[in-house]
Amino acid sequence: MIIGYARVSTQDQNSDFQVDALEGAGCEQIFQEKITGKLRERPELSQCLRVLRTGDTLIVWKLDRLARSLKDLVEIVQDLNDREIGFKSLTEAIDTTSAGGRLVFHIFGALAEFEHSLIRERTIAGLQAAKARGRRGGRKPSMSGTDIRKAAAMLSDPKITKTEVAAHFRVSRTTLNASLRRSDSMKQ
Repeated sequence: MIIGYARVSTQDQNSDFQVDALEGAGCEQIFQEKITGKLRERPELSQCLRVLRTGDTLIVWKLDRLARSLKDLVEIVQDLNDREIGFKSLTEAIDTTSAGGRLVFHIFGALAEFEHSLIRERTIAGLQAAKARGRRGGRKPSMSGTDIRKAAAMLSDPKITKTEVAAHFRVSRTTLNASLRRSDSMKQ
């Protein structure tokens, strides 16, 4: 069976041209979605991938309609390959049902892995450079040292609750408790 998947990013966009191309390529069933590709959960794509069986072929109009990133694309196509399901992209002329198409896709996979390694190396180098300049990583604490001292003073009054103190400093009780614990551990 030949199954198509079409996606547009917003409700204002129209997937008719994708559907027409997929029908022209012989798709017997087409799953359509109006959702951003950045979202991990795409119900129609999930349903489409569940419906595919050994010997079927999944066709998309363009690679970016299927996956959020090259890494995601490689994972999806590798899963299809493991299940003996073909994959075709009409715009990029990729066809994993042929030896040449599989080669192109393996090159994509190698590039995705290389890209991931480069990003990781740059991130580590950037963190090391920042540390060498005396910068600490992580986000800024929600409560300053002065805020924590004031909160502790407020909590010494048995009539004031932690919920009230947290509301005063516009933080959650969890953040208040963590800030107080962090302050206590620094004193020891």
